[in-house]
Amino acid sequence: MLQELKEIKIEDYHYDLPGERVARFPLERREDARLLAYAGGEIRDLYFCDAPSLVRAGDLLVFNDTRVVHARLPFRKPTGAAIEVFCLEPALPGDHALNFAAREACEWYCLVGNAKRWKGGEIRATGDGLTLRATRIGTRGEEMRVRFEWDAPLSFGEVLERLGRVPIPPYLNREATGIDETRYQTVYSRHEGSVAAPTAGLHFSEELLRQVRATGATLAEVTLHVGAGTFKPVKAGQIGEHEMHTERVLFSRQLVDQLARAPREVIAVGTTSARSLESLYWMGVKRLHGLPAFNTLGQWEAYTLPGGHPAREAWGALARWFDEEGASRLEARSTLMIVPGYKFRVVTGLFTNFHQPRSTLLLLVAAAIGEEWRRVYDHALTRGYRFLSYGDGSFLEVAKDNRV
Repeated sequence: MLQELKEIKIEDYHYDLPGERVARFPLERREDARLLAYAGGEIRDLYFCDAPSLVRAGDLLVFNDTRVVHARLPFRKPTGAAIEVFCLEPALPGDHALNFAAREACEWYCLVGNAKRWKGGEIRATGDGLTLRATRIGTRGEEMRVRFEWDAPLSFGEVLERLGRVPIPPYLNREATGIDETRYQTVYSRHEGSVAAPTAGLHFSEELLRQVRATGATLAEVTLHVGAGTFKPVKAGQIGEHEMHTERVLFSRQLVDQLARAPREVIAVGTTSARSLESLYWMGVKRLHGLPAFNTLGQWEAYTLPGGHPAREAWGALARWFDEEGASRLEARSTLMIVPGYKFRVVTGLFTNFHQPRSTLLLLVAAAIGEEWRRVYDHALTRGYRFLSYGDGSFLEVAKDNRV
């Protein structure tokens, strides 16, 4: 079966997206975005202010509480040449929180714009009475390992806030403006580390979250730091030839306990939350079988592990690990690629935006609702929905045939 999945052609997940349908700016109010609701084969046209009507008492909604950082740093060479350094992943210290707290120096894996003009030597970014120095010290594939140094009594997180820019998606075809400072960030973001927003959550205001709680549903959090790989196009003809990006995830003991209480439905707010929850199940399975490195999950590993365990057994194995370690959180890494043919073990519903054609995010949507993704997207296109990060969203009930 796995080989058949790897032979899925990405061209079968293409649709025509006119440029004018890409939302380049957010709406004035978050909850004014439109919401396409798909369940049981029926499509309804709603607004995000109607989201509370889609959840019920006993449901568990899981949000990604990562926070977007000012990851784009504008540098200059002594010659005046402009070099943009896009921070992707902390290298030293390797932990996001420790790296952002670092004083005087730290290292990151970065994408570098105009890299041909930076053969070596030091480049500088200045502003707000601050000077940040950067030096190339290595490579990792297309990425550069860059050492940053500064003299001001500031943490690196504070340095980024002062000198960096909001890393809005490249397909917006514009520079970041003041509105992106608040609107390319969820209202519940807490843990710094993402270079792209978990965009389904952008539609939830504080008032809308209050209304969701009032239904009797429970709100939970996971932290997946979104990397630039989320925008990486699938260039291979078959998805088995595409290298999925790895992302860091933090799971709390509280979340495992909430899942173990057998919620009525588990609704992921965003594809990052969905991938996190499904990854957590498979990590529990690895723990059940005593497999090494249970807190890592490879791109295709979920398709080869024993899949017959009820979710409660996976949650129990993870709860025992928390007890044995005396830990309150689990640090993990997932490269899970969810494609049509995958059977969801945890997620039964999904809030998500409308994604780019030929993308891994669209593959996840197709895994959830099957070939109905075409009808959903055709409906959104013909009814004037706005697409991508600042666009409108959808609520998708995972088809029962696509669940275990």
